[in-house]
Amino acid sequence: MSAPVGRSVPRVDGPAKVTGKALYVDDLHPPGVLYGATVRSTLPRGRLRSLQPDPAFDWTGLTVVTAGDVPRNVVALIEDDQPILVPVGGEIRHRAEALALVAGEDRERVARAVRHLIAEVEPLPAVLSIAESMAARVVIHRDDNVQKRYRVVKGDGAEGLSRCEVVVTGTYRTPLQEQLYLEPQGVLAWWEAGKARLTGSLQCPYYVAKGIERAFDLPGAEIDVVQAVTGGGFGGKEEYPTLLALHALLLARKSGRPVKMVYGRQEDIEATTKRHPAEVEITTGCDRDGTFRAASIRIVMDGGAYVTLTPVVLSRGTLHASGAYRWEDVSIESCAVATNTPPNGAFRGFGAPQTIWAMERHVDRIARTLGVDPLELREKNLLRAGDTTATDQRLSGSVGVAECVARATEASGYRERRARGPAREGRKVRGIGVSVFFHGSGFTGSGEQKLKGTVAVDLLPGGRARVRSAATEIGQGTETVFRQIAAASLGLPVDGIDVSVPSTANVPDSGPTVASRTVMIVGSLVEKAAREIRDRVDGERSAGGGSFAEAGDRLLAREGAVSTVATYAPPPGVRWDDATYSGDAYPVFGWACDVAEVEVDLDTFETRVVEFWSAVDVGRAIHPGMCRGQIEGGTLQAIGWAMSEEVVTSGGQILNPRMTNYIVPTSLDAPPFTTILVEHPYAHGPGGGAKGLGELPMDGAAPAIASAVEHATGLVADALPLLPERLFELAQGARP
Repeated sequence: MSAPVGRSVPRVDGPAKVTGKALYVDDLHPPGVLYGATVRSTLPRGRLRSLQPDPAFDWTGLTVVTAGDVPRNVVALIEDDQPILVPVGGEIRHRAEALALVAGEDRERVARAVRHLIAEVEPLPAVLSIAESMAARVVIHRDDNVQKRYRVVKGDGAEGLSRCEVVVTGTYRTPLQEQLYLEPQGVLAWWEAGKARLTGSLQCPYYVAKGIERAFDLPGAEIDVVQAVTGGGFGGKEEYPTLLALHALLLARKSGRPVKMVYGRQEDIEATTKRHPAEVEITTGCDRDGTFRAASIRIVMDGGAYVTLTPVVLSRGTLHASGAYRWEDVSIESCAVATNTPPNGAFRGFGAPQTIWAMERHVDRIARTLGVDPLELREKNLLRAGDTTATDQRLSGSVGVAECVARATEASGYRERRARGPAREGRKVRGIGVSVFFHGSGFTGSGEQKLKGTVAVDLLPGGRARVRSAATEIGQGTETVFRQIAAASLGLPVDGIDVSVPSTANVPDSGPTVASRTVMIVGSLVEKAAREIRDRVDGERSAGGGSFAEAGDRLLAREGAVSTVATYAPPPGVRWDDATYSGDAYPVFGWACDVAEVEVDLDTFETRVVEFWSAVDVGRAIHPGMCRGQIEGGTLQAIGWAMSEEVVTSGGQILNPRMTNYIVPTSLDAPPFTTILVEHPYAHGPGGGAKGLGELPMDGAAPAIASAVEHATGLVADALPLLPERLFELAQGARP
């Protein structure tokens, strides 16, 4: 039997998905099911004065839920600021906010009923941008509209800048981005003898369970949240499903029947969370030879109408803002402000893509100021083992960034292409650009220690085992990789391992499927628990002989059940101070270098990525094929953010909430990818050193593409997306 780890074994979930046997939420039709829908606000801000059913409409057989039906009207997240439904007399904070719910047997009739619940709303002044929010002429959150602040200090940023020979300042902006998962938000909810039951398309079953516990004042034992087959998440199904689950359960409780709620694409885009827009101002100082000395960084993010997960998104953005570079003195000030737009939340990268975009474009600005090659400037200042980050975290092991840079630039021929200058053919011109970046694996600071994620492994008859965790399969390959890790630890074939469907009634809370933590953190717990099972079976074999299966069956016959549980404990020496926001921000970082070649049409300014190279330090590739898939899929998502994806708004309303006018790249738009896996093992990672990977590929493509566009055309773009009309405007501004 060959080693399970390090091989691209067939995906366990693949056959059911490609043959259509996998059942998603909308494939489930229990007897008596009703279909739910949401009555939403059409104003960005207002006071709900009344909500009345139209007496001319036939309400027979329909269930209507308003805020008066909600036991405890709060969505349990970081702050208790978001209602499940806006009550009469309450304040509406954004367009598409939920005011009431309707359920019935016929979806079309329910849709008509939604239009016949008449809301009387007193309009109030709305805050629709970061600038308006910071001016605080209209206050919608606390006294200053600020949802969260952070400050990171290393040395003395101001004093450090004053001593520098070259000081460079720039401002960089990034927009909203829609996750656009293949399957929209959806849940199916019902009640059994007073107990809440729910299956849904979601990332974090325990988040949803805790929301139900809070809203309905139920003990956890009376709640079961099960993850259905889920068609993608990208963070968009981290916190939002809690609200949708509460809506469906309210309708199910009042109607006494199962209720299914599945959003259409337009509603999904209009109402759900997105990537936080950001503005980042950077001032840096360096020597004339390009040695970085000091950085002062100011970050503002748009949190939208409610806090949701903004504090942790802002945190990660703050901690990645100084980039993959050495700085003697660093000062980072960050805040997130409230606006009357739908709340922003989790999205792949979690704040880091916004600030890494800013720092990478700023490094290009420094290179331009000094008249040096952007790659040489990066190489001169890369973090290395033994260096300290902006939080004074000393990097000890698994720092593969230098190898990533060397291999990506060599594979792409970056130096030769750059030296030749832009390649022009007729009215089209090509250029090449580079970015270097990192991403912290796992929760920030003491987050993992506070969560204490837990995994169980059970011994099964016939020499099999089962993994039980709350980590969800959302397309990234969790189920397959967990089988590989457990199989390697137990000495079993991969098909000798089962993985339980995440259900809060049957699996321990191993934490949410977010933050590049599933393989590195939860996988290490799977490995630990499986090894303990192996040790117990080996002990039985030593006493009574026989194969693994025979010894395991004897153990089961004697004890009835054999299970082990592993709970996270931080690696030795990890230190973090929440008060000063300093220390070991993450257990380890992933590192990468991206190189992009683009072609720009000088008449239309249409831009396409001709070829793309990525070298990524994954620690240890447990499943090389899926590692490459994560890198290339994440990179394509980042290419969309860079080049075509724009959420167009007016008066707080999204004007392009459809896949026909919110343009994401498809497989036909994907450039040829060269993906290089670099392995600098992390001492505490599973399978011989695996690190987090899922978010890292989102961080580097946009600045590499902008750098390539600059090389090709001389146009300096410091805001996304790089639409043809934006490049045209830059070209007009560049002319005498």
